[in-house]
Amino acid sequence: MSGIILSRHRGMPAQDGAGVKLTRIVNQPSLRHQDPFLMLDEFRSDNPNDYIAGFPPHPHRGFVTLTYMLAGRMEHKDSNGNTGVVETGGAQWMKAARGIIHAEMPKQEDGLMWGFQLWINLPAARKMEAADWADFPQDKIGIVRGEGAELRVIAGELEQQRGPIQQPEQSFLMVDVRLSEGATYSVASQQQQTRLAYVYQGSILLNDEPIARGELVRLHADGDLNLKAESDEPAGIILLAGNPIGEPIAQYGPFVMNTQAEVEQAIRDYQAGKLTA
Repeated sequence: MSGIILSRHRGMPAQDGAGVKLTRIVNQPSLRHQDPFLMLDEFRSDNPNDYIAGFPPHPHRGFVTLTYMLAGRMEHKDSNGNTGVVETGGAQWMKAARGIIHAEMPKQEDGLMWGFQLWINLPAARKMEAADWADFPQDKIGIVRGEGAELRVIAGELEQQRGPIQQPEQSFLMVDVRLSEGATYSVASQQQQTRLAYVYQGSILLNDEPIARGELVRLHADGDLNLKAESDEPAGIILLAGNPIGEPIAQYGPFVMNTQAEVEQAIRDYQAGKLTA
């Protein structure tokens, strides 16, 4: 690879929950964990058979989930009594930490369901903190506007616009960049060591290098991102950036700890009904 792009990757088809069809972009054979990002999934279908069964109750420990909806409605319920519906343009943040059991179920019987789920690791010192959760509707998302461009700041800060989700110790940034046909926008580097861009709609030029829909690129930490919608349709890009935690990662399904012994303890706690205690 040349220029700002370190490598290119495409997601792979997968199923999760009760058979929800999705594309696994991060944490698949060609692209494992991208510290601090553990996993990135895109779910996109207008066939209810692909999503209607949802994600029935299941456990998590040791990390944070972030769900961002481009279209559709998803309901959250958890073992702490929290409940809410994330809708088009909104985001949901859940800190599993020491343990939570939750369900995510569609609140629609037809139509397009389209969005992303991102898993963000927690450092060892925070993995056993109390679980937490919050919903953020579309009007709580920070907006940066340019000519033919709208940047939706979901997490972190960009051009003095703060996203509702903040994990400042990791300088974590998540932005949805939307460009009209032929529009351009430049996003300055914030010097995070992990930087990723995923094109979910249209195709773009990134510093004059073409990127097609469905491609994720790993990027150098240095250098501005000069984005241009290249195709005859609008473009959409998810930008992710964060500083690595730099600790060992031990994962078994929904449990992400630092050692295999800690993962085995999480499994025992879940089986004994003590995961959330």
